[in-house]
Amino acid sequence: MTTMKRRDFLKQAACTSALLLTSRSPLFAANQPCKIEVLLDEPIGTISPDIYGHFAEHIGGVIYDGIWVGEGSSIPNYAGMRKSLVDHMRRLNPSVVRWPGGCFADSYNWRDGVGPRYQRPTRPNFWINTRFLQEAPDGPAKYDPNEFGTDEFIAFCRLINAQPYLAANVRSASARDFYEWIEYCNAPAGSTTLARQREANGCRDPFKVRFWGVGNESWGCGGDFTPQEYATEFRRFTSWVPNFDTPPQFIAAGPNSWDETWTRGFFEALTRRSRGLLDRVYGWGLHYYCGTAGKSALAFGTEAWYELLRKAAAMERLIDNHWTAMGEFDSDHHVKLAIDEWGAWHPAGTEVHRTHLFGQTSTLRDALVAALTLDIFNRNADKVIMANIAQLVNNLQSLFLAHEDQFIVTPNYHVFEMYSAHQNGQSVRTVFSAPEVGQGENTLPGLAGSASLHGKRLVLTVVNPSTTETRETQITISRATVRDVAVRALSHDDLRAHNSFANPDAVVPRDSSARVTGADLVYAFPPASVVRMTVALA
Repeated sequence: MTTMKRRDFLKQAACTSALLLTSRSPLFAANQPCKIEVLLDEPIGTISPDIYGHFAEHIGGVIYDGIWVGEGSSIPNYAGMRKSLVDHMRRLNPSVVRWPGGCFADSYNWRDGVGPRYQRPTRPNFWINTRFLQEAPDGPAKYDPNEFGTDEFIAFCRLINAQPYLAANVRSASARDFYEWIEYCNAPAGSTTLARQREANGCRDPFKVRFWGVGNESWGCGGDFTPQEYATEFRRFTSWVPNFDTPPQFIAAGPNSWDETWTRGFFEALTRRSRGLLDRVYGWGLHYYCGTAGKSALAFGTEAWYELLRKAAAMERLIDNHWTAMGEFDSDHHVKLAIDEWGAWHPAGTEVHRTHLFGQTSTLRDALVAALTLDIFNRNADKVIMANIAQLVNNLQSLFLAHEDQFIVTPNYHVFEMYSAHQNGQSVRTVFSAPEVGQGENTLPGLAGSASLHGKRLVLTVVNPSTTETRETQITISRATVRDVAVRALSHDDLRAHNSFANPDAVVPRDSSARVTGADLVYAFPPASVVRMTVALA
């Protein structure tokens, strides 16, 4: 691979960039004015920890070879769950994980995945007909052994201290199957036959599952419904569902990317029946994959770098468009957005094993995609109640890659580790001023990010998408005095840098300390970087 050097970038810039607090002295050349204004008195909303959610589907190597290695495995594990993955997830405060799909969910019978594992049936996986798997060796990616089912997923969530989000089968199962799954999970100990079955399977106490997805991509693999047809199914599946002591919060299957017709059609049909039905919709699911640019995950140049980042930045306009469409029928915006699938989607060829359908190697470029997207969610904390990157391991924009006893974190993991500091903070309006970057139609703001306030602690995250330019920037925090600043930065002098089993620490963030000498911050943001500043306020 040819190394792509960028001028004005020193290898250790992430840990040695000068960060000074001055008394508003002149900062930069007139042709490159860069400024960030954090407006503490303009709150947006509380950043839900669920924005930093994850997604684990029975597809390729996500479950088998990813999360689940089996209790008898020589690979270190917690009751069958890969220990290294669990240990790393605990550091992220992951909040919520969506399972078992994805398209897989609408072919899944939850009863197949409970009871003694040796008695569970083996079923063809939803994805078995893909050409990629047809040409791959047989195994759990093709024929799901159901070793990892509801009980195992709940155990995994408890190990990593995350809430479970279960996606129900609307295409090929019944409303009765749905509410009986809720009963199995949430009925009080000993209260019903399914509660006693749960206890016989080793789980006496209820799981208290709050989040329930009513189908998945019902406009496509989830049933090829029209929005009006799906609104009918949503009403039917959510009618008279037992609450027990954990009222279910239903997430409706929302649109494919820019399809506002689906959003308007669903909400019009639902509210025509009764406006009170809006109370059943906790979140409106939205799926957006920014796709790819260049030849593959690893084969791209500067033009494709900017193209993919521009596609990722379109998430903001997507949120605004669907929020407006929802507001035509829900003027009080009772229903928030749950963007429960998002990320990059590169062509096959960089997966770490032949059975890992949609597996890909994530680079520094993908880390910036993740950071740009999370910043958009933070800036729209009043609109976005949940988001789930696709997916957790061995698939699309994964945080981890694993095969047998090999395991690494990707640059995406480091972004989530850095950005987890935003959780539960008050998002505040932040104005970024910097020259645009990019080529042709693929232009971007020269700096972008978000800020959150946590008492007297401010978290500011910033992306510099330029492949060449260091951005020396004045940072002003309204109505505040800075006491101290800590900086953590992720960058590299190769745009295509990535972690691998042979070189697991090729892309890692670096910390630095800062001096406090005045009222304003001045920081030189390295090219192609993600930076987190943690600011202690007087």
